Amino acid sequence: MQQRTVVQQELQQLSRHLAVAPDQPRLYIQRGMAHFKLGQITAAIDDFDQAERLNPDVTPHLWQRGLAYYYAERFADGARQFEIDLTVNGHDVEETVWRYLCQAQLQDAATARAALYLVRRDARPVMAWIYRLFAGECTAEALLAHSQHAGVRDVFYSQLYVGLYCEAERDAAQARTWITQAAGMQVLDDYMGWLALVHQQVRGWGEVPRP
Repeated sequence: MQQRTVVQQELQQLSRHLAVAPDQPRLYIQRGMAHFKLGQITAAIDDFDQAERLNPDVTPHLWQRGLAYYYAERFADGARQFEIDLTVNGHDVEETVWRYLCQAQLQDAATARAALYLVRRDARPVMAWIYRLFAGECTAEALLAHSQHAGVRDVFYSQLYVGLYCEAERDAAQARTWITQAAGMQVLDDYMGWLALVHQQVRGWGEVPRP
């Protein structure tokens, strides 16, 4: 994949920069993101941790580390990261949902839903529907139908989060179907597009038929 080669080159360049300027938290965050895109979860967390050590003020903004914690199966750490993030960005549906996803793995989806934070505003219309899904206010079918004629990104986000919702519900088959479809859209100018590919890689999935 050409995009993967670009990320590998970016990783090498960031490592060279850090060899010269090892006190730059921003560079560690950028390299951590590159590690994550390549499925190198432990290395990604190590870089995010180093950024935090250099500047503790970045902690509420390390949503990328929360995502990496999920794939490292460090669910309690992930839930805590998103809770901290939400103290400075309380209207972000995605961070609220990822807290739910971590809690669902620690306990179950019903417990996570009962503890779901209220989000009143998110600038992205598709996120209102995604929030309704996780709050138990609409079905996956309703969300997917709503996004069917929307733009590519709305379709991608709907499929990704339906897949993640299914994973929280312990429906591995449907999780695989929808996340694989989202990954197939190759929205790789978006960090969450890379996350869909990482999800496939971590779970060891191949292609599946469209539902």
